[in-house]
Parts: sequence; C-alpha cells; structure tokens
Amino acid sequence: MQPYIVGAIFARGGSKGLPRKNLRELAGKPLLAHAIEVARRTPSIQRVIVSTDDAEIANAARQWGAEVPFVRPAKLARDESPEWLAWQHAIREMERLDGRRMDALVSVPATSPLRAVEDVETCIQSLLTTDADLVLTVTPSARSPYFNMVTLGEGGLARLVIAPPEAVHRRQDAPPVYDITTVAYAARAEFVLRAEGMFAGRVRAVVVPRERALDIDTEMDLQFAEFLLSADERR
Repeated sequence: MQPYIVGAIFARGGSKGLPRKNLRELAGKPLLAHAIEVARRTPSIQRVIVSTDDAEIANAARQWGAEVPFVRPAKLARDESPEWLAWQHAIREMERLDGRRMDALVSVPATSPLRAVEDVETCIQSLLTTDADLVLTVTPSARSPYFNMVTLGEGGLARLVIAPPEAVHRRQDAPPVYDITTVAYAARAEFVLRAEGMFAGRVRAVVVPRERALDIDTEMDLQFAEFLLSADERR
C-alpha cells in the first residue's frame, strides 16, 4: 500500500525580520506559492496543506492550489512558538479530519523558494528506505567551528567553537560541516507525535547545492533570490 504522505507549508502571519514574509512576491508570485507548486509536483506527496493562523495567507494558499483544512491556533503562531508543536497539531488535525493514519509529514517551508522537486522527493525516499525518523536538508557550510568560528568569553577572549584534536591551518583540512537548510523536512508522523524535537530520533540528511538552499529572512535575501532567478533566465 502506498504510504500516506502529506506535504505541509507552515506559514504564520507574523514575521519580524521581513513583515508578511510568506506573501512577499518573488518572480511575480508570493513565496507561499513557490512552496505550494513544488509540493504539488513532488511525486510521493498525496495532499498539500497550509497551516496558518492568517486569513490572507489562507486565501492565497487556496488560490495557488493548497488545502487549508484547519486554522492554526494563535498559541502556536507566536514568535516564540516552536514549529515542532505546529507539526504535531497538523498531524493530529489531519488524522482527525481524514479518519486515517498519516505515514509521513513533509514540511516545505515558504522561505526556500529556489528548491527543486528532486530535493523534496529525495528526502522522502531517504525516509522511506532507511531507519530514519526524520530527514532534513543541509548544504556545505562556508564557515567551520574548527577553523573560523569563535565564541567570545570574559573580556572578549576569542576561542574556537570546537577545538580540533590537531592544528588546522586551512579550512579545507577541517572536518566537513553543514548548515541545516529550510529546503525540506520529511518525518515519520508517529515520531513527530511522540518526540519533543527533531534530534530526539534518528536524523539523516540530504545535501543540496547552495544555490537551491537560500533562506529568505531579510529584504536582502529576497533581492538576492530575484537576482539568482533573473540570472537563470538569461542563460
């Protein structure tokens, strides 16, 4: 039997860094729409929903082809609200409304509009074919805690975040590290419901190229995304 997999975009109305971020336009359509379109084209995703507390976002989600089967409670849409709780809420609501068990939840954040369908599908396949409880996306980090990342102690004394066992004279010689991206997260529904956070279980990673991993959090990020898309069109 085919696993029941739901793609979800978690898009609350509030955003301090970039106000109304989920509805800001990129290449003529809102960031929300970019996420919905990729989720709808992902082969293994059977339904695409949006979890939001905001009526304008809900209307836009429906216009671009997503379902909005429930309203996210205000207590799960504050700045300090862990999104993990919104994931749990979405699974419970969908299972209540559907009357069936969800096998996997795939979060497709609106803030990574340059992702490819293959990035999302690869996460799902990794989840389905391994012992992972959750699969996330990462990209090679430009900085290394073993080489050029420091903490500041008393009096401004700088120390490497992680002291390497041997001296590292070039970043390339340091152990490889990765940045977690917001391209996609695929998780077993039962794990999300019982765990307190994603690293409470077995987590695997899918590496995506930097050019598809841009996370929109500021006006500059949005402008950079426009530049990258226009550059692709000119090729």
